[in-house]
Amino acid sequence: MRFHTVSILALAVAATAAPALAQGELNLYSSRHYDTDERLYSDFEDQTGITINRIEGNADELIARMEAEGANSPADVLLTVDTSRLQRAKDAGVLQAVESDVLEERIPGQYQDTDNQWFGFSLRGRIIFYAKDRVENPPQTYMDLANEAYDDSICIRSSTNTYNQTLLASIIENQGEEAAREWANGIVENMARDPQGGDTDQLRGLVSGECDIAVSNTYYFARALADQVDGVTEGIDNIGWVFPNQDTTGAHVNLSGGGVAAHAPNRDNAVAFLEYLASDSAQQYFAAGNNEYPAVEGVETTEAVDQLGEFKADDVDLSAVAEHLGQAQEIFNEAGWE
Repeated sequence: MRFHTVSILALAVAATAAPALAQGELNLYSSRHYDTDERLYSDFEDQTGITINRIEGNADELIARMEAEGANSPADVLLTVDTSRLQRAKDAGVLQAVESDVLEERIPGQYQDTDNQWFGFSLRGRIIFYAKDRVENPPQTYMDLANEAYDDSICIRSSTNTYNQTLLASIIENQGEEAAREWANGIVENMARDPQGGDTDQLRGLVSGECDIAVSNTYYFARALADQVDGVTEGIDNIGWVFPNQDTTGAHVNLSGGGVAAHAPNRDNAVAFLEYLASDSAQQYFAAGNNEYPAVEGVETTEAVDQLGEFKADDVDLSAVAEHLGQAQEIFNEAGWE
């Protein structure tokens, strides 16, 4: 079996060209780029005889491309990360509803779009990390992060970051707009520095001493447990972590997932692929590629993820959370969160 990978910069197929309706093919638009996905795709090809043609690129570029291609799009499946991007694809009209007993049975309802246009296949917690030698009483909830006791202590990404947008949207859904505003304002007051870089950079801030507390997705820390991550691994023994809200809603989780393209020329193959992603073996590959948690319960996780331990995840419907994304950005702007 072989894969056909095309750079987003080399996508010169005219939007007016009719898509090929070849039997036994699947045209996959993916913003995922993990080595273990190769095994994921080859197993599907071996099991089904369907050839996967991949187009890879930035999630926003792929969604924009699908919009531009319209009814002539060759895309069968879109895979991307973060609830906000999945919802963006739905809002852009580039996905379609899927009725599948397999997906309904395997994927928990809170990780599905209410209209069945997208499904989550792996999870990442957005949790609290802290310097053990400098923080005696780490925050135990998301709202605790806004407490004045943590003034000048926090490293966190910008308000334009999709992970932060979805986290704030979940606070709106769970606790209401007033609590969300209080949280955003409190975090701005407690920042140790202006937002900069990615989640790994927030963890580096702990090691360097720029901050005492950081907010990051679990898989960034798990990477540093599994392999060398400059600026993190060498100080990792001094980093502790808290899964927030364990006595209330549970820790916020986000998704890596996908859906069937609105004009999929190989729709049956696309549905079969999503159903395959919900299988135990595919769940293990899908999640392991980025040290995430499988969406399907009972599937084995990586050694690094195991070290993080078990936790109570927020069971809020992420489709409902996605409805607050625009409001979340407005609250960030009003709080002066860069």
